[in-house]
Amino acid sequence: MPPTRKPSDGLLARVNFPLYSVEMLTSRHVLVAGGGGASKTGVANGFEIYEIYHNGEKYVADEVLRHETGPTVVMNCAVKTDEKRTLLMAGQESHCQMYFVNTRIDSGEHAGSPTAPAGNKSDPTTEGLRKRRSISQQRSLSAEGEKVDKNGTTDQPNPARKQIRFDIKTADSVQTDFTESEPLQRVVRISPNGRFMATGGMDGHLRVWSFPKLTCLSDIGAHTKEIDDLDFSPDSKHIVSIAKDGLGIIWSIGSEKEVKKLTWNPPANCRYLLKRCRYGVVEGQKDKCRLFTLANPFAKSGKAKGLLQQWDPDSGRLTAVVEIDESLAALTVRDDGRFVAVGTMFSGSVSIYIAFSLQRVLHIPNAHAMFVTGLEFLPVTNFDGPSITGDTEAAVLSISVDNRVCIHSLPYRHSLPAWVAIFAIITILFLTFCFCSYVGL
Repeated sequence: MPPTRKPSDGLLARVNFPLYSVEMLTSRHVLVAGGGGASKTGVANGFEIYEIYHNGEKYVADEVLRHETGPTVVMNCAVKTDEKRTLLMAGQESHCQMYFVNTRIDSGEHAGSPTAPAGNKSDPTTEGLRKRRSISQQRSLSAEGEKVDKNGTTDQPNPARKQIRFDIKTADSVQTDFTESEPLQRVVRISPNGRFMATGGMDGHLRVWSFPKLTCLSDIGAHTKEIDDLDFSPDSKHIVSIAKDGLGIIWSIGSEKEVKKLTWNPPANCRYLLKRCRYGVVEGQKDKCRLFTLANPFAKSGKAKGLLQQWDPDSGRLTAVVEIDESLAALTVRDDGRFVAVGTMFSGSVSIYIAFSLQRVLHIPNAHAMFVTGLEFLPVTNFDGPSITGDTEAAVLSISVDNRVCIHSLPYRHSLPAWVAIFAIITILFLTFCFCSYVGL
């Protein structure tokens, strides 16, 4: 049986708007996005950025920045970081909005809240009051020997300490969906090499853009219905698209030609629709990759189950399938290709699987009160600095329209080396032989 959630896992943060997208901004900063739309309900639209760390017992998050986007909800986003800057692409209705995410080092000398926007002056009416510190500030001060009370306040002067802060600035915007009525961008992806961006929406067109110039390189009438998901291959040479017309197609970047069509025989003669797609590298083999998809039974298919599928993208052949008791909503693959995580539609559950075998190693039932809208593993490759260290083998973030950001960790699985198992078997056989000889059998 796979392990269940540890007591310390679960709620990491709560925001005041529904969440639809999650992306790792750095090795230890996560960005979540969503909103309530243009309706006058008072529900905000925008982003939240959190710093995540492990305090020795559990994962903890500090809010770093909140950025609101006015009346437009953020339904999907993608992040690309290079040596010079970080670019955030956000799907806001029919357009893809670019944001510059500028990093700055905060000395910590200001007295304001760590979540206050840059440039805000402290309120003169609060001068002289004791300031509540964030969790990370409390941790730092405790390590330095400063006394912090149970409310997170201190009477000592603020020490100068360096922290990473972010400023978000609006940049270019481009229309990516041209449906006549209610156009909507459904998905955006940036290629691993940072040269291309792909978008899909209600009109079924796969559009490939130069990045970050946002010049349209190709406009492919890929599907007859709205596109649900896209993903670039690790070598940035192919892209897979899936849509509500039931098709999953692998395209060649540059020639815009169809390379493979994902086809299989559904179980029990039920009709299935692909829902999500993600490439993943083969662990230890940089030149090889796997393709993972989610498929759900179409409409009224009785008690048909959701499917987690593994494909060989070179041949377009289905290599492994796992049946799951309900329809599936979210999918992600860890950056080293070792683990896959899925989120469900009705129970809000999250599960982690070994990528090569699709063996389930962790199941978290009812992780959210509603369907899971996004998943993201904590990275293990140090693309911009040291990754988060903890006492777990893997950890995945999950979001939902229940406004919660949760984390679920997989404890290290202890297994005996092969030589130990062989030695144990030989020892048992030897002792059995000795016992039989002793009793005269």
